[in-house]
Amino acid sequence: MEALRCSALSEAIGEPLAGTAATARSWLCVEQPGPWGRDALSASHLDEDVARELAGLAAGTGVRIVLIRRPGSHPDRHRPVPRHVYLAHTAPGNTWLERALVSDPKVLLDLDFTRAGNGEQGLLGERVPDRLLLVCTNGRRDVCCALRGRPVAAALAARHGESVWECTHLGGHRFAPTAVLLPTGYAYGRLDVASAGALVTGGSSVVLENCRGRSTWPPAGQVAELAVRARAGEPRPDALRVVSVDKTTDGGWLATVSHADGREWRVAVVEREVGPARPASCAAAPTPAIALEVLSVRETAICG
Repeated sequence: MEALRCSALSEAIGEPLAGTAATARSWLCVEQPGPWGRDALSASHLDEDVARELAGLAAGTGVRIVLIRRPGSHPDRHRPVPRHVYLAHTAPGNTWLERALVSDPKVLLDLDFTRAGNGEQGLLGERVPDRLLLVCTNGRRDVCCALRGRPVAAALAARHGESVWECTHLGGHRFAPTAVLLPTGYAYGRLDVASAGALVTGGSSVVLENCRGRSTWPPAGQVAELAVRARAGEPRPDALRVVSVDKTTDGGWLATVSHADGREWRVAVVEREVGPARPASCAAAPTPAIALEVLSVRETAICG
């Protein structure tokens, strides 16, 4: 049965990970214990009116809302308890993580989502220097996330405590186990306990293995940034910035990636069919495996 799961089929054909991270400049992570449905924000024990209003406030602001919970047993006792809330901004040069405890998620309706999406600090709570690894375990969205994600989240939480949380949908079920590392916003897939643990403990360097891209950028920008990072041997997360991503006449993209030292690259990116049809999720019909591929990386300017 495992061989028929979407994650196993995707892995078997070697479907590329780059360029598949969810796009978000900022992340609002709200602790919500208990079960999560397919559309977790509206299908959980979070108050329906609050969920609807939060979704409306976040729309178009660059803020992605995810629910989080402690790995392992997570019953909702249906009584008021303090909840952890994290707000992260991922843009290079303005990357930060804030944390608060709230007694009622309704207070989040007062958050200025536009300012949060633009990276303004001090909107939620205290600034924290920690990193946060969110592992998708939303089995109602796709069973692969539960079967593969929960053991990884549980093992890491036992070692690293509140640096690791279960979370709702991150996209890309076929790459399970998937995770996002905050505040940088680099997303990962096909993790195991060792590779995911390295994200928590491995210092500030960007890990390229199993990386889907930085959520700050659109898909073609994610692919371009990773390609330049690999070519330049640049491990520092904030040293590279995607300046622009332009559609080309042949249906591809031309991305401009700059370095903090003044260097700049033009990266040509196209879509390619990379393997036989596979389901994007376990409940979906097979569709062609389409990935973003780098055609060329050309350095155009060197400072000094």
